[in-house]
Amino acid sequence: MVMIEALRKVIKRMHYPLEVMLVCVRWYAACPLSLRHIEEMMAERGVVVDHATVHRWSIKILPVLAAAFRPQKRPVGLSWRMDETYVKVGGQWKYLCRAVDRTGATIDFLLRAHRGLAAALLRARHRTARRAGDDHQRQERCQQAAIEAMRADSGADIGLRQSKYLNNIVEQDHRAIKRIARPMLGFKSFRCASSLLAGIETMHMIKKGQLDRPKAQASTAASQYYSLAF
Repeated sequence: MVMIEALRKVIKRMHYPLEVMLVCVRWYAACPLSLRHIEEMMAERGVVVDHATVHRWSIKILPVLAAAFRPQKRPVGLSWRMDETYVKVGGQWKYLCRAVDRTGATIDFLLRAHRGLAAALLRARHRTARRAGDDHQRQERCQQAAIEAMRADSGADIGLRQSKYLNNIVEQDHRAIKRIARPMLGFKSFRCASSLLAGIETMHMIKKGQLDRPKAQASTAASQYYSLAF
């Protein structure tokens, strides 16, 4: 199998076998494990690797695999559920805005420092929604501006509904992301948070069956993850 060129570039100066790096990175992004847990698990398998090394691998490799996943992502529905949750970056709470469709498939996610702006940018990044759900009681100006911009650009009749009940599905979906991020004990920087969250979200989408594969080629989530590298 031929490794994708983007991955070849980021691992150019790494001296461990690719299989070892991919296994460690997958465990970190897909399972609620700390870096020291992974260090111990690899030691039991005869591979000596420092937990800080696994962290560096994750920051470099996960964004590449997330980018490789996007063109192969299954189409999503036109009715969105959007909500913001908190993640700690550099000791401060930041906002992770996420959107799913009515079936629970992840549409996209966006990490931002300010509330409301993340939702507006996420909406502005996509032009296919016909109805968007939001649980905020007051619609902020930047969010309304994003909706109006989408209407103007696409010509579509996009509606906005504010209801806490519609967003139950995305609020439940937050839990899967937070379950993985919790052992990480927060992120040191925005770059670190963006890279690791991209990997966590990608693994979560793979588990939900959002990697576009024919039924005849159905495989485990782990196999689909490794296929992104080749």
